[in-house]
Amino acid sequence: MSTTDITKPADLTAHADGTGPLRKQRPLYVDFMPPCNSACPAGENIQAWLSFAQAGNYFEAFQTLVEDNPFPAIMGRVCVKPCETGCNRTHIDTTVNIHAVERYIGDEAIRQKWPIQFRTYSTGKKVLVIGAGPSGLSAAYHLARVGHEVVVYEAGEHAGGLMWAGIPDYRLPKEILDFEIDRIVRAGVKIELNHKVQDILQEKEAGGFDAVYLGIGAGLIHQEEIEKDDSVYITDAFGFFNEARSNTSPYVNKKVVIYGGGKLAMYLARMVKRFGSEATVYFAGDKKLMPAYDYETEDALAEGVDVQLLKSIKSISKNKITLEQMKVEKGKAIGCNEFETIDADVLIVANKQETDSGFLRSVTGMVINEDGTIKIDMQRMTGYEGIFAGGDMLPGENRSATIAIGQGKKASKYIDAFLKGAAFQKPEKHLTASYKKLHMWYKTDAPQKAQDKLAPELAIQNFDEVNAGLSEKETRYEAQRCLSCGNCFECDGCFGACPEDAIIKLGTGNRYKFNYDACTGCAVCYEQCPCHAIEMIPEPVKTI
Repeated sequence: MSTTDITKPADLTAHADGTGPLRKQRPLYVDFMPPCNSACPAGENIQAWLSFAQAGNYFEAFQTLVEDNPFPAIMGRVCVKPCETGCNRTHIDTTVNIHAVERYIGDEAIRQKWPIQFRTYSTGKKVLVIGAGPSGLSAAYHLARVGHEVVVYEAGEHAGGLMWAGIPDYRLPKEILDFEIDRIVRAGVKIELNHKVQDILQEKEAGGFDAVYLGIGAGLIHQEEIEKDDSVYITDAFGFFNEARSNTSPYVNKKVVIYGGGKLAMYLARMVKRFGSEATVYFAGDKKLMPAYDYETEDALAEGVDVQLLKSIKSISKNKITLEQMKVEKGKAIGCNEFETIDADVLIVANKQETDSGFLRSVTGMVINEDGTIKIDMQRMTGYEGIFAGGDMLPGENRSATIAIGQGKKASKYIDAFLKGAAFQKPEKHLTASYKKLHMWYKTDAPQKAQDKLAPELAIQNFDEVNAGLSEKETRYEAQRCLSCGNCFECDGCFGACPEDAIIKLGTGNRYKFNYDACTGCAVCYEQCPCHAIEMIPEPVKTI
């Protein structure tokens, strides 16, 4: 329901008979935006697929989920879950464990090999996607769903981007990643590995592509200016990931320093602990400036990682690293000219990701920032017509797979409109149903079922998944904790409370309607609606 709909309902007229002329206000059934949906970077209709899960219909929950996000089993594990931060249940007890329900649905789809069901017709248009990371794969998937032929060029030997190259197995098992990528291929997307694009315009012309989407991510680490000798083995985050897959010896039983404060640094430190090494994370800022989420840092600390804030690396000599004490002024870390030295065998730099976009600098009209990120316009297009971009290669420090997936989905809508010779118009957003607008008349005490976790002393012994999934019973319970904020779930509260019998039931799944000839506008139905699916609006002016 939009703001315009509430203040100026277009479909309502005054009644000549009954109580209509006596009312100053009337009730109206509305659909507000649930806060979980509003907060989801991937644009999932969380409330809708939760409603299917409540009934144990996980197949329909899966089909609803993948309308927006093709990676439920992946995101159920690695999403930073802003939906749960927004969840109105936090005002009652604890958030609905949304990501755990999503994981169960995704895992069940893998176990039962559910196909993605959609019907489409070929548009005759062809799109090139550069980069098989979360953003590129999401864009490719959504473009294929609307009938475009999509080919993905990936420079590496494996699809997945940083989901493959930057997330450890204890967080995301590779077989889960591979299955959900393969499902996209089965949906009609073609992926060409080991295909590094050097000349984008030549590739576009040679392949007969009508549009291009850039989703190359931020797979480089900024080169720190550190005075150093060769006494400490130095690598960066992605060099470490690549090397550790085949050769862990440089990182076994060593004193390892990780420089950075994001979730990537926490991943590295926890991997190093699993190699039997000491792991210390140093970050130049304070906790407020630290990009890693609190739960990521807490998990690392529980596994024995040492996290040191306000420490910047200045130099390396004779197996010692010199650190400068920092302080924060006006939101920036600055040096205090106070130093200390620590012993180290290995330094892994995980600070400031950058984009390898040098091959784009010669393209007329494109604006490339110093860190390789690219500027786009309101249609998500770069300065070159028909070439779009999204994901981690856009400016900003707030990077995650979920955001990248959402940006790929958004870009697909703009690309689809472009291929049809039009500009995409964003639909008007519904108002969000805040907790203050809910009228909870029934008992809601139902504590969250948290996921089981491996004890830290066991977790660091191998790369088994640390967080377990929920059982079917636990999943159903969690789904049923949803308050259905902003949308009618047919609780019969309004029907039972109306003193004038002015509410008509339309049958399961069809909700209700008002008999305005009987309605007095007393607002009892509004006050009894627990999820704020009824709004009271001014009585329309009678016209003759």
